[in-house]
Formats: sequence, structure tokens, C-alpha cells
Amino acid sequence: MANLYLVDAQEAGAWQPGTLVEVSGDEARHAVRVSRLRAGEQILVGDGHGAQASGTVEHVAKDRFAVRLASVDRAPAAQHRLVLVQALAKGDRDERAVEQATEFGVDDIVPWQAERSVSRWDGAGGAEKAAKGVAKWQRIAREASKQSLRAWIPRVHDPIDLAGLRNRAEQPGVDVVVLHPRGIGTLAQWSRTRRAECAPTDETLVVIGPEGGFTDAELDALESSGAAVLRLGDTVLRTSSAGPAGLAVLNVALGRW
Repeated sequence: MANLYLVDAQEAGAWQPGTLVEVSGDEARHAVRVSRLRAGEQILVGDGHGAQASGTVEHVAKDRFAVRLASVDRAPAAQHRLVLVQALAKGDRDERAVEQATEFGVDDIVPWQAERSVSRWDGAGGAEKAAKGVAKWQRIAREASKQSLRAWIPRVHDPIDLAGLRNRAEQPGVDVVVLHPRGIGTLAQWSRTRRAECAPTDETLVVIGPEGGFTDAELDALESSGAAVLRLGDTVLRTSSAGPAGLAVLNVALGRW
């Protein structure tokens, strides 16, 4: 399988078959020094915003390489966006959720400061901590996109609180599903019903709680704002795996898989 390397989006706008693309900077140094890229290899280059091209490496230097494009594809953005709202979690559990959700095709990722989140991006120095956290999640999404050969890198948004979540749930064209064992129906059942209704929504938010779960007050507030509280099945998943599992169900329901 060909490796994917990312370049500046402005350069990708002029790509055509036969174009010679030069890649430099950190991306090229990693390709040459770590991945041991060599002339003659078949690779993919992309901009993370839909443009992706295949070609043959013609020249490799210490900190750059050049590839002659053979074909160019431009994938449109998703018409119905899948959004993971991931509660901050201790250790690297939230980061693992970001990585897997990216591999599963999520379009946007929103950090959520839940009441029971052990990891905190608020408080003293919160703005700087939040900015660093968002940047780290974006790096994880970028690398996971390269590994899974995605044409679009999901965007990591600024953190959201409960009030922000309730506001999103009340917007037209938006479905919000909260995955929790107290849900009466399952996500699969809900997805089939929504598809049968041909509900014209623009995006579906999948909200995942932290290790300690949602508080009753959070669930009640989201439900009163129109969110659907649903189960994945009869078992309870970790905060790192619940989101990707939910995205898999929605991918099938939406015909993306």
C-alpha cells in the first residue's frame, strides 16, 4: 500500500496529471530519514482538504523529495457530517478515541469538558492548556488521517461545555445522540428510523462521556434540549472505544460503509 504525505493546500489547487510536486519541510524529512523513501516508489500526496494524487518519486534529497503525479482525485466534503463530541479523559483515553474516530471517518471532533472529567482544560491557565490540547488532538487526527489514507483531515474544534452542547442540540438540521446505558433504544434502531423518515439533517453529533460517565443533570439537560439518549448494545464500552463504535454504526446506516 502506498504511503500518504501531506502538502500545503494552496499547492494542491494546481495539481494535474504530469505535475512535478516538490515536498519539503518536516513532512519530507520524516519521509526520507524515517520512512526511507527512495526514488521509483509509488506514493500518495494530499492536502488534507480533499485533494489526493498518486505518483512516482523521481528525486530524493536530504530534506526534500519530488513526485511526478500520475492521477489526481478531488473528494467532495461529506454531505452529512459525523461529529464526535469526546469528553476529556485521564491518561491517553481521549486521544485514543480521537485516533480511532479519525480512522473510522469522523468529520469533526469537539472536546467536551464534562462534569466528571478528570482531565481539566479549564481553571488557571485554561486558555493556554485548551489551545495546547486542541493542537495535540489535531496532530493526532492528522497522523491518523495519513495512516488511513484519508482525503480529508477532521477538524478539531475548541472545547465545548454543557450549555454549548444544548445549543447545538436545539439547532435545525442537527441530530445529537448521547451514548449511555440508560437509553431505551439503541443507536442502530434510531439510525434505521431516522433513515426511514428521510430526516433532512446536516450533521449528527455523537456525545461520549468521561470515565465516570454522565451526571443525571447532564443527561436530563441534553434530553430536554432534544438530544436522544441511546445505547450501543447490552454492554458498556470505555470512553476510548464508545465513540468509534458509534461512528461505525452510523457509517453503515448512512451508507458511507
